[in-house]
Amino acid sequence: MSKKKSKPAVAVLGAGYWGRNLVRDFWELGALKAVYDPDPRVQAELAVAYPGLVIVDSTRAILGDEKIQALAIATPAPTHAALTLEALAAGKDVLVEKPLALSVEDGEAMVAEAKRRKRILMVDHLLNRHPAYVELKKMARGGALGRILTLWSRRHNFGRIRKDENVSWSFAPHDVAMILGLVGQSPLRVEATGAAYLTDGVEDIVEGALFFPDNVTAHLSVSWLSPNKEQRLAIVGTKKMATFDDTAPWEGKLVLYDHKVDWKNQTPRAIKDEAGRKIPFEPLESLKEQCRIFLGCVESRSAPSDSDGAEALEVMKVLLALDQALKRVPTEPAQPKPAGAKPTAEAAAKAPTWPSGALPETPREDGTGYFAHPTAVIEPGAKIGSGCKIWHFSHVLDDTVIGPGTNVGQNVVIGPGVKVGAGCKIQNNVSVYKGVELEDFVFCGPSCVFTNVVNPRAFVPRMDELRPTLVGRGTTVGANATIVCGHTLGRFCLIGAGAVVTSDVPDYALMVGVPAKRIGWVCQCGVRLPKDLVCPSCGQAYRDEPARLTPLGFDLEVD
Repeated sequence: MSKKKSKPAVAVLGAGYWGRNLVRDFWELGALKAVYDPDPRVQAELAVAYPGLVIVDSTRAILGDEKIQALAIATPAPTHAALTLEALAAGKDVLVEKPLALSVEDGEAMVAEAKRRKRILMVDHLLNRHPAYVELKKMARGGALGRILTLWSRRHNFGRIRKDENVSWSFAPHDVAMILGLVGQSPLRVEATGAAYLTDGVEDIVEGALFFPDNVTAHLSVSWLSPNKEQRLAIVGTKKMATFDDTAPWEGKLVLYDHKVDWKNQTPRAIKDEAGRKIPFEPLESLKEQCRIFLGCVESRSAPSDSDGAEALEVMKVLLALDQALKRVPTEPAQPKPAGAKPTAEAAAKAPTWPSGALPETPREDGTGYFAHPTAVIEPGAKIGSGCKIWHFSHVLDDTVIGPGTNVGQNVVIGPGVKVGAGCKIQNNVSVYKGVELEDFVFCGPSCVFTNVVNPRAFVPRMDELRPTLVGRGTTVGANATIVCGHTLGRFCLIGAGAVVTSDVPDYALMVGVPAKRIGWVCQCGVRLPKDLVCPSCGQAYRDEPARLTPLGFDLEVD
């Protein structure tokens, strides 16, 4: 009698709003072995709901357990890249909640690491598994709809409102994944408009347009400030049209319409198929089906047919292009063209190609697109990331590397040989000289100063005595502060305006004065922490250890 093969052992990181669904389904599939969530209330609920389930007190306990073969990660989006990379390095297969990551660099690193380690990397693009969508995709790819002309998708609801990602990152990954799956290729251009009503810079409503080859277009609308719930995808072909309405009963979720256009005397007339035809399919629970497919991939060592890292990276690039388009620098309005005029070859060659969809490009040898004011000077040896903005009278010197999405204010000098991370903001009148390195998301206030030599003299050359300065990820340096060279500013620390830093600064430290002294701690979100070390703004909790602060919950460090 053959022995029944056991399912791969899976652990879940994060059992909150969405993670609890993964806990339920992997438990019911007989694969769940352990869960980690930092919230004691969640831990207590899990202990009652799942008797015998192992609830660990750290991510390290899971990563170090050789019996655990795979992880399902359902943590906040900013932690996806770090936790996934750490899990892959530990030899685990990973199913990660959407979005894959929040930057192309992180996403590419995750895909490359999974390939290098020969690990499964799958992303929770849940609707790729919805039976109605699967049937719709068969019809579209099989030619039942004819040539695809246009698609539109609406995902509206009241809530869940986020502060660390806008509605397109929260809602639109599903829609973008479905659209790319139906069209079968990536867009050439992306446009978007949106509005932020609740949190500055975090759009609550986004309207996007994707432009594909062969004049195929797609339009999406996402909002968490809508009075009604709506989740509908429509596709228009030359033969037929179809809708996938996920709020409808099962029997009415997928409807095929035999609409026609009748031309009479050179005038088009719509011939409607009022009722349409409801397309039958076998109802399935999409998430459980996805969990089942993930387990199958772990067992067979084969990548999923869709929703793998590469597919998720394409979705993420569209989301980033939507973000860039939302922050578009205004340009001269286009001149009106005669009705029916076709673009010239010259105009087509100048049209922005995806994923720029955002900023006017300054041509570069490396092909990277960014915005630079005409008065800015960019030396040929500099490398500028996509989506950067470099404003009036700023100068970027040779061998300088600036990460994507960084904003460089007026009268700023960077380089030579300086590395600036992604998403930084360098305000007016700042000089970042050789020897200084800024990690991702550093804020440099107006007129702050970085030195690179301890005892400079105008008449004594000392460029061979440079002392390096490292400014950690997420750090804020206040206006007119001075950072004396040879020191490290820890991650997410905050240097007060006018302070003079003369020694290393711990992570999360709040530093003020001359010389600067620590007067407290700050949260990752920038709010000063009270005595209980629980952020009053975002709720993140910390633990005070000797001379350092450690965030409770998910460890963002990558070994």
